[in-house]
Amino acid sequence: MVLKATVEIPEFNDTLVAYNHVLRRARPEILQINVGKICNLTCIHCHVNAGPGRKEMMTRQTVDKILGWLDPIEIPIVDLTGGAPEMIPDFKYLILELKKQKHFRHVIDRCNLTILNEPGYEDLAEFLAEHKVEIVASMPCYTPANVEEQRGEGVFDSSITALQRLNALGYGIDPQLPLHLVYNPVGISLPPDQSELEADYKRELKKSFGIDFNNLYTITNLPIARFLSYLRSNSKYEEYMNLLVESFNPQAVEGLMCRNTISVGWEGDVFDCDFNQMINLPMVGHNHKFIWDVDFQSLEGLPIQTGNHCYGCTAGAGSSCTGSIS
Repeated sequence: MVLKATVEIPEFNDTLVAYNHVLRRARPEILQINVGKICNLTCIHCHVNAGPGRKEMMTRQTVDKILGWLDPIEIPIVDLTGGAPEMIPDFKYLILELKKQKHFRHVIDRCNLTILNEPGYEDLAEFLAEHKVEIVASMPCYTPANVEEQRGEGVFDSSITALQRLNALGYGIDPQLPLHLVYNPVGISLPPDQSELEADYKRELKKSFGIDFNNLYTITNLPIARFLSYLRSNSKYEEYMNLLVESFNPQAVEGLMCRNTISVGWEGDVFDCDFNQMINLPMVGHNHKFIWDVDFQSLEGLPIQTGNHCYGCTAGAGSSCTGSIS
């Protein structure tokens, strides 16, 4: 067997320069709030290192400070993520207050599906439907084995139950109740073609379980946090990084989510994206700065902080919070 030689990993910013790209922020259109790291699951691909034992959760005081900063600003989309964002005590309060603001807010909940079946969350699906919250749900495959390899035993059946319940409420059917699924690869590979995989998902989930949904988003696993630990413990880090570097796609750069998204952590600090947040890489000039101290008008045109993990978002078809880019 001939082993493939390891390639030297060039700095991501040097690769951008080589392709005559300068990565700067556009006008922000999305405020993504990571409300905490507590989660009812412990997934191997998780870039947050979320799990049941985590204590990091956004407080009511921080929620109110973010709401106060946001109220006069025309950012149309607020994207709630975690962990399982629904597990913080003020999850419903945050959504209700967002819906009261002077500017329209389209709210997204990044849901792991299984939380909808947990004790204490029995009315959550109905609450989300009542307030027209878009659901982006993690569903790494349409077969049990792949889902449970990545997310744990019993997760597939619970996810199917949750999806059927959401369909019964109109999600994935009513245009006002969008339901999107998220695919993350298992192991060290890039996602397949998004449109082809979406067709497979729709066919198999409808045939086997009667489930409807709107779109499938394919998202590349980034080499940080728990997935980084997985790579290193399996001696796969260099192989995966080589794959990402060799798959760099310059056409994906303009569509990167960091260009139009502000990422806010559970304590209120501000970053270019959720991935940078998890490795504590702050915005240029905003080291440990809270969102309520940020001048919104100053963000457009600001250089974006990068690291070699950014190769994950520019590999192959590219990867963003809404799936492939090109």
